[in-house]
Amino acid sequence: MTREFQGRIELDVRDSQGDWEAFLPEKAPSGAPNVLVVLYDDTGQAAWSPYGGRISMPTMERLAANGLTYTQWHTTALCSPTRSTLLTGRNHHLNGFASISESSTGFPGYSSHIPPSNATMPAVLREAGWSTFWVGKNHNVPIDEWTSGASKKRWPLGQGFDRFYGFIGGETNNWFPSLAEDNRYVDQPYLPEDGYHLSKDLADQALRMIRDSKQTEPEKPWYLWFCPGANHAPHHAPQEYIDKYRGVFDDGYEAYREWVLPRMIERGILPEGTELTPLNPMPDGTFSESDLVRPWDELDEKERAMFSRMAEVYAAMSEYTDAQVGRIIDYLEESGQLENTLVVYCADNGASGEGSPNGSVNEGKIFGGYPDDLEQNLSMVDELGGPNTYGHYPTGWAAAFSTPYRMFKRYTYEGGVSDPLVISWPAGITARGQVRDQYHHCTDIVPTILEACGVTFPDVFEGVEQTPLSGVSMAYSFDQGDAPTAKRTQYYEMFGNRGLWHDGWKAVTEHGPGSGHSSFDDDRWQLFHTDTDRSEAHDVSAEHPEKVEELVALWFEEARANNVLPLNDLQILGNPEDFETFIKMEFHVPVPPSGQYTYYPGTSEIPERSAANVHGVSYKVLADVELTPDSEGVVFAHGSRFGGHSLFLKDGKVTYAYNFLGIPPEDRISAEVPTSGRHVLGVEFVKEETGPHREGVGPLRLYVDDELVGEQRIRTVLGHFSLCGEGLCIGYDSGDSVSSAYVGSRFPFTGGVLHKVVFDVADDAYVDVQAHLAAAMARD
Repeated sequence: MTREFQGRIELDVRDSQGDWEAFLPEKAPSGAPNVLVVLYDDTGQAAWSPYGGRISMPTMERLAANGLTYTQWHTTALCSPTRSTLLTGRNHHLNGFASISESSTGFPGYSSHIPPSNATMPAVLREAGWSTFWVGKNHNVPIDEWTSGASKKRWPLGQGFDRFYGFIGGETNNWFPSLAEDNRYVDQPYLPEDGYHLSKDLADQALRMIRDSKQTEPEKPWYLWFCPGANHAPHHAPQEYIDKYRGVFDDGYEAYREWVLPRMIERGILPEGTELTPLNPMPDGTFSESDLVRPWDELDEKERAMFSRMAEVYAAMSEYTDAQVGRIIDYLEESGQLENTLVVYCADNGASGEGSPNGSVNEGKIFGGYPDDLEQNLSMVDELGGPNTYGHYPTGWAAAFSTPYRMFKRYTYEGGVSDPLVISWPAGITARGQVRDQYHHCTDIVPTILEACGVTFPDVFEGVEQTPLSGVSMAYSFDQGDAPTAKRTQYYEMFGNRGLWHDGWKAVTEHGPGSGHSSFDDDRWQLFHTDTDRSEAHDVSAEHPEKVEELVALWFEEARANNVLPLNDLQILGNPEDFETFIKMEFHVPVPPSGQYTYYPGTSEIPERSAANVHGVSYKVLADVELTPDSEGVVFAHGSRFGGHSLFLKDGKVTYAYNFLGIPPEDRISAEVPTSGRHVLGVEFVKEETGPHREGVGPLRLYVDDELVGEQRIRTVLGHFSLCGEGLCIGYDSGDSVSSAYVGSRFPFTGGVLHKVVFDVADDAYVDVQAHLAAAMARD
């Protein structure tokens, strides 16, 4: 109840008096604003036009002209962690989000389980009288709760949101996304050939939620968290937007850095005298070589053309998504809501260096622990941005879009943590088109919104004593441009790279994230006076050893208070031993004693981390089917055109296809399929050895009942088919097809009966397949 019942209850209702107010929800304070948070991925300050960059962002520019642009707003250097702070107002390790959901491990700061003591801001706002909506990327569901049958306590509706529409995990294919609505997985509403792109769909859904709310509760304010897939890989955009940027980046990333820095200074983003840092600032041996930048003048003509095209696609995706945000802003203005809507437009970390020095047409190779292929990339340059690629630009553009800072995403230097932020609230901020230089952090957004809404975060929420907010409100800066920074201290840690800012000084370890070096006690701490050296160009640790000692001691205090330890710098790229160690530390569904998993048709796709693991092991798959002359379609499929495997019937043949990370040719083994009756279709892979990148190598055998009908040698992926999405499907293929034999369709199984599919990851040999299946059924 909102308050205690104050009516009167007698024996007869005629003599009693009701009290509806005791049961109705709280109402927001009079004049309270709507709140719209627009949160992009993977964007450095130097990318976007409001900060002086070449990527045109008309909607963001419009909001900046009607609000404030922040020059020293910071994030955690990675997406899930930053997003957790925007949910709760606590530091990312306190939320269990030391890293992304997909790389969770069994430690308090690394579990990806937000504790009840860290209640979310939308849960508090909902209790205070707001409608709450989440549209787009949700990278804060624990990896062990992604499945349809898992608890939905940490899905959006369990975290304080009335509605959710978007995708679970770090990324998704923008042409064929893996989508969820509220507490269930759903199919995309239409296909690319009909005009589908994820950013457009998300804007449509956001507008629908706002309109539905205002239609029935016109006086009730709303909170909308709008999280597009942009600018995370895969970089996908409509062709007309890609064409707008043709030639724009042909001068290369080093020239871009030289060009953009004066523009950032001119706009007041950076102070006069700010210097560029080196393109490759890390000493040899302190970081992963996959984070190196290849100098532009060392590239050949084809490489330059491809690298430029990759930047064009990234820019197109960014602007196209900004145009979709513009549709929301236009509606708010037309409906008279924009004036009293607090808009927070920002990005969750610096530009991404995860594309390696050469970029990629299939970023999934990273998650498969497999090196990229420059020749394959070059052969597909004209397809970048379209459905046939899953692209990511090279590290050089990450450095350029994070100008003038050192490094990029994942690093706790400014290149990883200094991000764009525009705040607009015409009814609550009198300043227009001004710049704000106060030092702030993503933990400060929750206190800022709460203050603007007139809501106090409770000490106890739903019976649980709450951890104090880690951040401070930025609202004082709205109309006090010269006010001193209210924040004193902020620690940083990401994949073993550590930093701490305190009163204008910042210490950072010369220890690249995921470098695999360990030896944290031997780290050398650099020191920067950021009040006078915004780009961290000058390490002054030798001149101020006492300041280094002070900040290092303070970092350890913060680490103990925020669940930062143990540090993890395992190198998953280029170090097979570390990669295997990391895979073992990840969440895994417990393997049944039998080693067998039974799956049924008519079910939602099963997220990869919760499906039977066929990576790096021998495996068998047994399908119990009743066939007719008309039988065709997918028996099972897992993955996409960028990596996966599938068993299907087509043109009178049963085919097993193994798509090794989208690298042609696709391995296929086929045989004539029985025309009628009940049969067992079986697949067996025997891992006999490992290749140079720990890929499994061995014979693949195809069976019909107990007859071996085909055999060939294949290689299988050690890591994952994808970071997220594209799960295991029974009786159909999800949005993007595994095999080119049936591209463009879910290709559902029809013309027969698919009873069940059994995956067996035990190590026994493939013997009497019918008896084997009978045993599996008996256990079911």
